[in-house]
Amino acid sequence: MSSVQNQNMKASLNEREGFQVWWRLLRPHTLTAAFVPVFIGTMLAAIEQSINFWLFLAMLLASILIQAATNMFNEYYDYVRGLDTENSVGIGGTIVRDGINPRVVLSMAISFFAAAGVLGVYICISSSWWVALVGLVSMLFGYLYTGGPYPIAYTPLGELTAGFFMGTIIVGISYFIQTLTLSFEVVLISIPVAIFIGAILLANNIRDRVGDAENGRKTLAILFGHEGSIRFLSALFIGAYALTIAFILFGILPYWSIITLLSLRKGIQAIQGFKGKSQPLEMLPAMKATAQTNTIYGMLLGISLLLQLYIPLG
Repeated sequence: MSSVQNQNMKASLNEREGFQVWWRLLRPHTLTAAFVPVFIGTMLAAIEQSINFWLFLAMLLASILIQAATNMFNEYYDYVRGLDTENSVGIGGTIVRDGINPRVVLSMAISFFAAAGVLGVYICISSSWWVALVGLVSMLFGYLYTGGPYPIAYTPLGELTAGFFMGTIIVGISYFIQTLTLSFEVVLISIPVAIFIGAILLANNIRDRVGDAENGRKTLAILFGHEGSIRFLSALFIGAYALTIAFILFGILPYWSIITLLSLRKGIQAIQGFKGKSQPLEMLPAMKATAQTNTIYGMLLGISLLLQLYIPLG
């Protein structure tokens, strides 16, 4: 690609120079997926007892660092395998469009993992060393998502893996380090969170379906096709909201949690945004709306737990 074409691509993606290059490397629109489960797990603990703010902060920072490092590994290994080009939409683009040395990206990913490990030591000292085992396994899968000989992201298991580790596991750890217990109800509540996080990956794969297929990937979006993937994304949203309503009716979540339905509008916007679209650039708004659905749902769920703490209903 010529320098003029490169500049045109960056302009179409609204990419800027300077600090913005490094900010894009973090893929900030994905970082809320790291915040939401920590927030929800901590708020679930807060309903039962007072929480340790410093443990919450350490867990939050560690989760964000691991998510950012995973994004960097993704950027690095997709570049090494030749999957990312100057025309690729939805990537940070720091290597292929901004010319950042790939080794710098890899070194930053490892450094972020190391920083998360230091925070993990503090978390374990303050709670339990069992957390270290779960944390190490989570970090390993964060690397294997796009690293290693058989990247999980290139298989139909990408959404399930991301949802489980970034949703259920993080909600569970965030609750456990505060209470030193883990209940079946907490695991149940984590399921809609995991679904919405998996939906973010599905939306990403719907956008990249054609290019991924050409490069030999076997994602769910490729297996289902464009229309089938949209139907599956719709089913995920419906399932997550149906579970939330069921949990409210059975007393697992407070009545306040009905406010999570306010995020439904953004989910509908995401589904509509994919319909009739064929170009990755056209699908960017739908992908962003999917991530925003997770953010809004997660924030409202956490707020509903806070409301139950101070203004209990039922």
